[in-house]
Amino acid sequence: MRIKQLDYIIKIVEFGSVNVAAKHLFITQPSLSNAVKELEQEMGIQIFQRTQKGMVLTTEGTEFLSYARQILEQVDLMEEKYKGTETRRRLFSVSAQHYAFAVHAFVQLIKSYDKNEYEFTFRETQTNNIIEDVSTFQSELGILYLNTFNEKVIRKLLKEKQLTFRPLFTAYPHVFVSKKNPLVGRKSVQLADLEDFPYLSFEQGQLNSFHFSEEILSTLYHKKSIRVSDRATLFNFLIGLDGYTISSGVLSRELNDENIVALPLEVNETMEIGWIQSNQLSLSPLGKEYLRYLKEHIVDYGFTIAEEK
Repeated sequence: MRIKQLDYIIKIVEFGSVNVAAKHLFITQPSLSNAVKELEQEMGIQIFQRTQKGMVLTTEGTEFLSYARQILEQVDLMEEKYKGTETRRRLFSVSAQHYAFAVHAFVQLIKSYDKNEYEFTFRETQTNNIIEDVSTFQSELGILYLNTFNEKVIRKLLKEKQLTFRPLFTAYPHVFVSKKNPLVGRKSVQLADLEDFPYLSFEQGQLNSFHFSEEILSTLYHKKSIRVSDRATLFNFLIGLDGYTISSGVLSRELNDENIVALPLEVNETMEIGWIQSNQLSLSPLGKEYLRYLKEHIVDYGFTIAEEK
């Protein structure tokens, strides 16, 4: 087994295609395919399943990938320490629900990274996609929330996918509204106060189950309801339609629109926001650094970092 072969596997997973990976690696497609077959034969496993949609990791391949990434990380550190060479193009990915504080921490990570080359990915996506991304190693960690309503379902799925949820902080529900909304100025609002305003939420695709909703109280009926797929659109509708959404109440001063206001919502609920990680994979130095920025940002907004259970 050669280090180069491990690089090949990671590139194929990244692009989901031998052809595309070969172009980025500046080798021919047959050469790349042969290298993968040789590695599979040597290891005695099938790493990829060849489908019409591209290369898909098998169960054995998923486990193999976790070891490959850890090996390459250690090789990088050794070469940098003893040979004084630049590390190879560093990859790092995070998948998250639509939280500005998670984006802010990612921005800080990129600004602090002093290497000449890197390839970072931040996916604001649906809840089930976050879980799939982390379980298939498309992302090193994911950010989502648990509460009394969704916890049993989400934890069951995490266990099946060999993932662990680690709490970051506990948030009390707020509503986000435009600063021109008539409710602004109140110390808090009740659900009855919101009945006549359009309710905005993030759509969850085919798995649009209440348990996968990014908003608590997802089973409540709303006279006016609008689903959107991205945070910018949601904020535009908050302003343009005088709508509201239910969230953690954490607004990033640097990244959020100054026209958005968070108002406490009077409900007996809490949100435990945290991050998920594969049980098969240790956090990379970049993962640890991102987590540090994430926690600093949370503390900066007056929250206490939760102790891991």
